[in-house]
Amino acid sequence: MTQEQRPTRAGLDWARAQAFLAQERARFTADHPRSAALAERARGHLLFGVPLHWMNDWDTPFALHVDHACGAQVTDVDGHTLVDFCLGDTGAMFGHSPAPVATALARQASRGYTTMLATEDAAVVGEQLAQRFGLPVWQFAMSATDANRYIVRWIRAATGRKKILVFNGCYHGTIEDVFVDLVDGRPVQRDSLLGQVHKLLDTTVVVEFNDLAALEDALKAGDVACVLAEPVMTNIGMVLPEPGFWDQAQRIIRRHGTLLVMDETHTISTGPGGYAQAHGIAADALVLGKPVGGGVPCAVYGMSAELAARAERAKREAPPGHSGIGTTLTGNMLAMAAMRAALTEVMTPDAYGHMLGLAQGLADGLRQVIARQGLPWCVTQVGARTEFQFCPTPPASGSEADRSLDGELEHLIHLGLLNRGVMITPFHNMMLVCPQTTEEQVARLTSALDEVLAQITPLR
Repeated sequence: MTQEQRPTRAGLDWARAQAFLAQERARFTADHPRSAALAERARGHLLFGVPLHWMNDWDTPFALHVDHACGAQVTDVDGHTLVDFCLGDTGAMFGHSPAPVATALARQASRGYTTMLATEDAAVVGEQLAQRFGLPVWQFAMSATDANRYIVRWIRAATGRKKILVFNGCYHGTIEDVFVDLVDGRPVQRDSLLGQVHKLLDTTVVVEFNDLAALEDALKAGDVACVLAEPVMTNIGMVLPEPGFWDQAQRIIRRHGTLLVMDETHTISTGPGGYAQAHGIAADALVLGKPVGGGVPCAVYGMSAELAARAERAKREAPPGHSGIGTTLTGNMLAMAAMRAALTEVMTPDAYGHMLGLAQGLADGLRQVIARQGLPWCVTQVGARTEFQFCPTPPASGSEADRSLDGELEHLIHLGLLNRGVMITPFHNMMLVCPQTTEEQVARLTSALDEVLAQITPLR
């Protein structure tokens, strides 16, 4: 199969696309001399030249360096202001530096950062989380990765079961247990998981999303502690649950004595209580990272009263010694202040009302652009999160979603958008709107995408 014959490239002129990419890379280089100089400087002491290696996934000729970010905009060190629909890959889903969080952090900055002691903010945050998500007992972490790791450990301790089940193509941060894929229907430990020495297939079961028969079969032995899932898969391209999937899945999970963990780190885009609350999914535990502190590093995980009682009993009955479920900075004073402000003043129904309406307009605009350019692509929306995928209809499983990915095409489009003052997430084609995003900025995105696609489709 030639490059042009790849299913994701139907309707494109790949020769024009490659010429466009060369032009856009030259344009970026010419327009960003300060970023180029800083990238060269950073290469001397930072692994891969960046603070976090996947900062290179933007596929720019060198790392873009930011000067400041506020609301729905990012300004780079060369003075270009970009409309930001990436929003820190969800970390800044409620805008960069939301005023209530900034005020809370400034106040707390002179009152202590970390003491390994409780504060009033912690009590308020616990109450807010219980009210919002319907789970009564909560703990904290520094990232969703850690929150997922911690809740899995608590559940294993509470149930005495070692196995967990995940859906093919899932992403729950970098918790090692989940890096198992289905390849031609067989579970395979992901080759890209660097440094992993333990055999994950002994304790991790993987099935396709939306496959109820496979879920039933995987749980019938009664040895799976929990199903760890996003209610909508979001990190391999969005995969929506089919009608009735979660109703039936919950019955299967309960029947086999397995617990259900909802990772709402991305699907909090649905509404104030997340996707599970909005769609009647009664989880035993819930994880939320990135946006819960307005972008400040922190995460939360909650559990039902029954699970909390079992977890506490397991801890009391365990031999004395350090449990390791947490870190010294967990629940630090800065994070608690940020979460209190975010939960009470930022993640409000009014903010969601603005975001959801704007995201619907964005989804409609994307569909119009795609239709105008004659491309067989689809658009999927989950609350404030919108994505276009290189397939005619939304995928129903991780395997289907994987086949619709095309890294070269994604990066070509993303670079074209960057050069036109618009930034979307570098992984697949995900876009978020925040409370500060405007209709004019949405129109700027759709106009820029229209311009880019016109450069890579056949001349008319």
